[in-house]
Amino acid sequence: MSYLIALLAPLLWGSTYAVVSLSLAGLPPFWVAAWRALPAGLLLLMLVRRRPPLPWGKLLLLSFCNIGAFFCLLFLAAYRLPGAVAGTLGATLPLALMLVAWLRYGQRPGLRWLLLALVGLAGVALLLNPSAHLDPIGVLCALGATLLIAQATLWMQRWPVSDLLGLTAWQLALGGAMLVPMAWLLAGPMPLPPASALPGLAWLVLANTALAYWAWIRSIKAVGPQVMGMLALTNPLVAVGLGTSLVNEHLGQSQWLGIGLILSSLLLMKLPARKKAAAPAGEEPA
Repeated sequence: MSYLIALLAPLLWGSTYAVVSLSLAGLPPFWVAAWRALPAGLLLLMLVRRRPPLPWGKLLLLSFCNIGAFFCLLFLAAYRLPGAVAGTLGATLPLALMLVAWLRYGQRPGLRWLLLALVGLAGVALLLNPSAHLDPIGVLCALGATLLIAQATLWMQRWPVSDLLGLTAWQLALGGAMLVPMAWLLAGPMPLPPASALPGLAWLVLANTALAYWAWIRSIKAVGPQVMGMLALTNPLVAVGLGTSLVNEHLGQSQWLGIGLILSSLLLMKLPARKKAAAPAGEEPA
């Protein structure tokens, strides 16, 4: 059950680029980010009605990295890059988690996890259309967003907190509140979204944000950041699947090979690690 809930977040997030392309194109990305986060946070706060589960300093830091700054960079990347490119860069999350854990906390990455992350990333890279335009600003935004969520993920794993729904609600509400002045400063006064954008916004608020972020934060505690980083590789699979079904894109041989590599890395992740040989009978382990 924990793995099914863990899969919810990357699967739902994989729809972001399709929703932006189909119903939110032309809207200011900073306001779309604010419309996505703040209503989701306020809705969850109405449900939980509890005090913040962390000290204000830590909560504000998480809200900025995980929601405020992250959403700004995410939507800049979504509007400046094709979905396949943005999804590929987001698939560096397993490596970003290992890099941040190594540099910040001295945790050297295990060889098995490193190889699985590289195999999965190679599979995602094969999904990329070789003729896709690589906008430098969009690339930097996507990579920066990945590093931010990697650091926030490790903080959430290390900081003791039991009220995970409350943590989700407060992060989204505070992060969404941070996005409003950012959007006003960078994109001008808030425009009214057209009626045609309302179904896409409703999906972003309810499923893509409120539900997906609760599943992500819960699963960091339940299955660990390494597993969540690997499961994030399903994000570009969803993006490509929606592209083929909704935008009439077609997959070539290399893209099918990429899908095979991603699925193989996820299946190999579930294999138990080899245990050390047991000590002979009557002999105490060293």
